Amino acid sequence: MSNVRQIQPQQQFPIKSIIFGALVLLLLMFGSKLYKTVPVGHVAVATIFGKIVEKSYSEGIHLPVNPLYAWHEFDVREKSHKEQAQVPSQDQLQTSIDVSVQYRLNGANVATMLQTTGGMQQLLDVQLVPKLRSLLREQGKTIKRAEDFFLEETQDKLQTALLSGLQEYLAPKGVIVSAVLIRDITLPNFITKAIESKKEREQEVEKQKAELERFRTEQQQLVAQAEAERKAAEEQAKQKIILADAQAYEIEKINKAVGSNPSYIKLQSLEALKAISKDPASKVYFIDSNSPQPLPLMHLSDTQK
Repeated sequence: MSNVRQIQPQQQFPIKSIIFGALVLLLLMFGSKLYKTVPVGHVAVATIFGKIVEKSYSEGIHLPVNPLYAWHEFDVREKSHKEQAQVPSQDQLQTSIDVSVQYRLNGANVATMLQTTGGMQQLLDVQLVPKLRSLLREQGKTIKRAEDFFLEETQDKLQTALLSGLQEYLAPKGVIVSAVLIRDITLPNFITKAIESKKEREQEVEKQKAELERFRTEQQQLVAQAEAERKAAEEQAKQKIILADAQAYEIEKINKAVGSNPSYIKLQSLEALKAISKDPASKVYFIDSNSPQPLPLMHLSDTQK
């Protein structure tokens, strides 16, 4: 039996398997952090170890990115902020004004905004709302009376001043203001009641004017109708007078003819007899021509013998 030992070959370390396993483990741990997807209408800002990365990331997918980044997303779509404020006028009265501000964030300045102000809510609380209230109070000092807020000219002037002031103040801070709209104006109660009372009186006056105008129109119609009836009656009376005059003239002419010519009656009788003779159903008539007073035509019946 030989005393020589057999030397066993040393077992090799599986380096490739370890590397592959490490890569798989890294992918599992950091795979979702190697890319960034920014939603539509948003801009993302990255920070690392408490410092802001100057580059901002627009909507879409970005890779590769540092897996150690912490992300802050900002919605850069159009937004509306509604605000109500008590605005004093020169008469020392407080008027409640509701306004809405249309604005959006400037995507190129969100990194600066995050560093100087913070997120969206901090932007509203620190920048937009205080400035809006300040501008409202400043503009209120230019209004003499509280009820002047209802004037169209005053509202246009107020909206223009608010828009200009907010744009000038917020543009460097990364906010683009597109419009400022006055939604509602509420005057002090006693002024509102006085205005309502005044409107009621004006409406009552207008109602009385309308009633008076209606009565005047009806009276004018009655007068016109009576005038038309009077003219019609006068015209009818004239026609009757003309007819009566014609009949009287005819009778006068007949009387003159009879008085100056006794044969006129005979002539008329002959003319009548001539006309009757043309009728097949005519009867036989006799005229007493010897009478000193001419007699009318005498009709003898068929049954007379």
